[in-house]
Amino acid sequence: MTRVFIDGAAGTTGLEIEARLRQRSEFDLIKLDDVRRKDAGARRNALNAADVVILCLPDDAAREAVGLIDNPTTRVIDASSAHRTASGWVFGFPELVGRAAVAEAFRVSNPGCYATGFIALVAPLVRGGLIDGSARLSCNAVSGYSGGGKAMIAEFESGTAATAWRTYALALAHKHVPEMQLRSGLSRAPLFAPSVAASYRGMIVEVPLFDLDPAKARDTLSSFYDGSTIVRVRSFDEASLTVEHLAGHDGMELYVLGRADGTQCRLVAALDNLGKGASGAAVQSLNLMAGLPEEAGLRL
Repeated sequence: MTRVFIDGAAGTTGLEIEARLRQRSEFDLIKLDDVRRKDAGARRNALNAADVVILCLPDDAAREAVGLIDNPTTRVIDASSAHRTASGWVFGFPELVGRAAVAEAFRVSNPGCYATGFIALVAPLVRGGLIDGSARLSCNAVSGYSGGGKAMIAEFESGTAATAWRTYALALAHKHVPEMQLRSGLSRAPLFAPSVAASYRGMIVEVPLFDLDPAKARDTLSSFYDGSTIVRVRSFDEASLTVEHLAGHDGMELYVLGRADGTQCRLVAALDNLGKGASGAAVQSLNLMAGLPEEAGLRL
């Protein structure tokens, strides 16, 4: 049995991970009550007693937590953005970096939610030569408001948000951009335009492109994710796609929507910002690190 400590279990991501693990006999959850969670000694003991620690903390607190681990056996999955481009950390995207790399890793950094969709679409096409690594790419995305944390959740659910949709990161410096560039194999940072909708969970990530053969792109993505039960390349015949398309689901669906003449193409990823975009991805990595099937306990 694998002993797991979720540091930050009171937050949205931590609660979602705990819900996926609570009924599973393969894992023994180390729990701290509200008082002990604020006790530095109790927290240090829990971090060092676990086989695997899952960090659901702000970036600085995640770095601090790693520093509190003083033994060579505790393994870490960090759901913050603190280590997503850090040397010595394995990027927790098994379909991209290889399942064996995650299974054997001692330090795993969970991908960001938006970055998951972008990288899933772009990295295989860069590797396959369909997108040049020096291309200037843009990305439009919309997420459910749960991705914004407790303050945003409270704002939307209290009715004080006063909007159905908003765009943000207008200074073009969103924290997901460095991993989007690095993990996709791009030499230039993509122009990223994220937004949030008045839906609790769900996500759509889109990369519009000119002069890309949609059939070749679809075939390349299908081949790359062949055999995956979590990332699937789908055909799409509907007139529209909603942000809630995969809400409550831990998988991801990829679409290539393009003109037959290859002049215009839309690469689209649908996922749940709390599923494959956060908690589901952490559990997928945990499964591999514990020697279990990667889809065990996931909502697929």
